Amino acid sequence: MAVKTEKDLPEFHRANWLKAMSAMQLKNYGYAIQLLQTVLKSHPEFLGARQLLRKASIAKVAGKKSLLSGFSVSTISALKLQNRLGKEPEGVNSKDQKEREKALKERKERKSRAIELLDHIESNMISDPHNVQLNHLLKEAALAADMPDTAAFALETLIEASPKDTKAMHELAKHYMQHAAPEKAAQIYQRILTIAPNDLAAVKGAKDAAASNSMRTGGWDKEETTYRDLIKDKDQAVALEQQSRVVRSEEMIDNLLAELHAKAEAEPGIVDTARRIAELYEQKEDWENATNWFSYAASLSNNSDMALVRKASDLQLRQFDLAIEAREQFIAAKPGTPESEGYATELETLKKQRTEIALEAARMRVEQNPTDLQLRFELGEILAALGNWQEAIPELQKARQNPNVRMRAMSLLGQCFTARGMLDLAAKTLSDAVAELMVMDAVKKDAIYNLGLVYEKMGNAEKSVDCMKQIYEVDYGYRDVAQRVESSY
Repeated sequence: MAVKTEKDLPEFHRANWLKAMSAMQLKNYGYAIQLLQTVLKSHPEFLGARQLLRKASIAKVAGKKSLLSGFSVSTISALKLQNRLGKEPEGVNSKDQKEREKALKERKERKSRAIELLDHIESNMISDPHNVQLNHLLKEAALAADMPDTAAFALETLIEASPKDTKAMHELAKHYMQHAAPEKAAQIYQRILTIAPNDLAAVKGAKDAAASNSMRTGGWDKEETTYRDLIKDKDQAVALEQQSRVVRSEEMIDNLLAELHAKAEAEPGIVDTARRIAELYEQKEDWENATNWFSYAASLSNNSDMALVRKASDLQLRQFDLAIEAREQFIAAKPGTPESEGYATELETLKKQRTEIALEAARMRVEQNPTDLQLRFELGEILAALGNWQEAIPELQKARQNPNVRMRAMSLLGQCFTARGMLDLAAKTLSDAVAELMVMDAVKKDAIYNLGLVYEKMGNAEKSVDCMKQIYEVDYGYRDVAQRVESSY
């Protein structure tokens, strides 16, 4: 079974996954575990959820000592589940057709049982995530269910709990070798040799893994590969090496640009070439050319590649930011001069143009991806900054469904309601946000402060001061909180 990612999840389970990540940030491990179990029950091949579930379980039991040791309840559960899984059927490779068909049928039935057992195994691991028997059973069930990445994760969990468990390391290295990952196997064998330098099995394993990896990367494992096929043109090798370097000299960048421009002229319309040219101009800090080439690359993809669209927009805004910053510095250095007055006029024009471009880009991104709640939030944030409260409200209401921006969206939504005179709605929205926020961070302080202002406008001075006191207790210098609190006495 292929490993699933967040993008493969249907809307309902993706929402639960996002909620689980938010719960982890708030250290609400119990809630995160419930959400992740729901996701894994329907999508056992979503390895990311299983990894996060293990992290939540480990965090939840951290510092707690088990009343039982040795032959624990979890171990007994593992033995019961092992019996339900059964053994790998023999005769799969038998020459007898009937025997082989019977074995294949049994293997298929075992695979179904294994997928069902994964949920039971995870339930038992909540209270004992590092249990040896349960992790080994998870590995066996995952292999039976054709989920080798999950099997590897089970062994990785054991090694994480016991960093010197060379037996588990040997098992993991063999697993990697059997599933075409010799580079990972080589890393594990090196870890073993660090702990036990005289481990002959690890020495041999490391050599075999290195040789296998060399064959894969060198192309020798491909059929009909000749020595001549593997010999690369020296100039081409140098060019490829230059392209792969992260830090490049100015001369090297210019050489690469010359090659890529020639390629773009010979084969116009290739997105990857345009993107690489744009990235090189960005590295040179030639923002205008970088913006133009990212825009061109995005147009070649019919603006379907949102990463390119976003990059072009961000670089265009960066040019405005640099122009604005330069004029602000000049005005600060030479205030009151005719030149600074001229720059002040330009500054206002530039700021207005930047806002219009940012708003237009945000609208376009939402139109192309109407279900992306992060983009909804960004649009709502810009609209609120422009004082366009009425348009900002529906965007922020949708954005609050995204746990990653939920609190910020609710805080902004409260400000929108306040600006429109809907004080009761503002108070409720901000109160809900404050109640959900567990840590007194910048977002919570902002929400409490705005809630205090709402209460003040509603004529409820007592509640307003109470809000300010909550911030005063932890951050004396926050805005004008100290003045408001102290003047209330």
